[in-house]
Amino acid sequence: AWALLTLAGLAVALLVAVALLVPWSRPPAPRADQLAALRDLPAEQVTRGRAFHGALRPAAWSALAVGLVVALLLGLTPLGGRLVELAGRPFGGHWIAQAVLGGLAVMFLADLLTLPFAAWRRTVLVRYGLSTQSWGGWAVDLLKSYAVSAVIGALVLLGFYTVVRLAPRWWWAFGAAGAAALVVVLSFVLPVLVEPVFNRFTPMEPGPLRSELTAMAARDGVPVRDVLVADASRRTRAVNAYVSGLGPTRRVVVYDTLLREAEPAEVTSVVAHELGHAKDRDVWTGTLLGALGAAAAVVALYLIGSWTPLLRLAGVDSIAQPRAFPLLIALVTVAGLLTTPVQALVSRRIEARADAHALALTGDPATFEAMQRRLAGVNLADPDPPRWEHLWSATHPSTVERMAAARAYARESGR
Repeated sequence: AWALLTLAGLAVALLVAVALLVPWSRPPAPRADQLAALRDLPAEQVTRGRAFHGALRPAAWSALAVGLVVALLLGLTPLGGRLVELAGRPFGGHWIAQAVLGGLAVMFLADLLTLPFAAWRRTVLVRYGLSTQSWGGWAVDLLKSYAVSAVIGALVLLGFYTVVRLAPRWWWAFGAAGAAALVVVLSFVLPVLVEPVFNRFTPMEPGPLRSELTAMAARDGVPVRDVLVADASRRTRAVNAYVSGLGPTRRVVVYDTLLREAEPAEVTSVVAHELGHAKDRDVWTGTLLGALGAAAAVVALYLIGSWTPLLRLAGVDSIAQPRAFPLLIALVTVAGLLTTPVQALVSRRIEARADAHALALTGDPATFEAMQRRLAGVNLADPDPPRWEHLWSATHPSTVERMAAARAYARESGR
C-alpha cells in the first residue's frame, strides 16, 4: 500500500514537472514553409541523406529486436537466473558475486549479441564518408564504453542489493531515493569524469569568434565557465555542439569539425541555441525528470515484480533476489520501448524552444537557416524523415521544421 501511494505521488510529481517545465507551445513552423524549404535544398543532398538513413535502418531495427528478444528470453525464463548463478559459482555463490558479476554478465550478453549490428552501422558510416575512425579506434572506444558501464554498473548493483539485504521490506523506498540521487550525481560528474575518456577538450582559442561568443553569453545573462572544443574530428566528420553539466560543471562544447566546416556567424547561431538550453535550465529539467522517472521506475518494478505468475516464469521467489536481475532488465527494456516516443516528444519541444532562443538572441534567421542547411548536408540528415520514425524517436525537430521556423520568425519580425 505504501508503495502504491508512493508511486502515485511520484507519477503526479512527474506529470506536474512535465506540464510546467516542458514548453508545450512551440514556435510556428508551417508545413507550407517546410515543403518550400525542402524544395530549396539541393536534390542530391536530400537523396543522399535519405539513402544514408535507409542504409542505417536495418541495423538499428535489428539491434532493437535482438536486444528485446534477448532481454525477454533471459528475464521471462529461468535462463537468466542460471546465468547469474553461473557467474557467482567460482566465488561459492556468494550474493555479492551473483549481484555484481551476474548482473554485469546479463547486461553485457545483450551488448555482445547486438555487437554485429553496431559494426554494421559503422560500415555504413564509413561507406558514406562520415566516419574518420579506424576499426582499431572504434574497438578502443567500444572497450572504453564497456569499462565505464562496468564501473558504474558494479557500483549500482552492489549498492542496490546491499540495500535489499539491509532493508528487505523497504528496499523499494531506499532504492527509489538512491536512483533519483544517482541521476543527479551523474549529471554533475559525467562531464568532468566520463566525457574526457572519449574526447579531449580544450578552451577555444582567443580571437574574434571566442570574444563574440563570450560577449553573447554575457548579453544573454548566461554564466558559462568556458567554451570548449572537442576533438571530434578523430572520430567523425559530423558537426555538433552541446551544453552539459550542472552548476560548476556546466560548459558549452563545440566540435572542432563545426569550427572547420561552418562560418563564424553560423557557429554563433549554434552556440546561441546552446545558450538557450543553459538559460532555460534544460539540463536541470532533464535531471529532475530523470530523477523522478528513475524513482518511479524502482517502485513500479517492486510492484510488478510482486506478481507471482511473473516470478514463476523467471524461476525465482522474489524480485529482490540477484537471480531475478534478468527479470528487472526485461521489464526495464519493455518500459524503455513504451516511453521512447514520450521522451522524444519532450526533447523535440525543448530543442524547438532553444531554436527560438537562438533566433531571438542573434536576430539573424538567414544565418540560422543557412546553418541548418549545413548541418543537414555535413551530417547526412534526412531533412524530412518519415512521420512515424520522427514521432517514434526523433529528439530534434527535422531540418525542414527548423528552416520553416526561421522563415516564420523572419516574417513576424520583419527580417
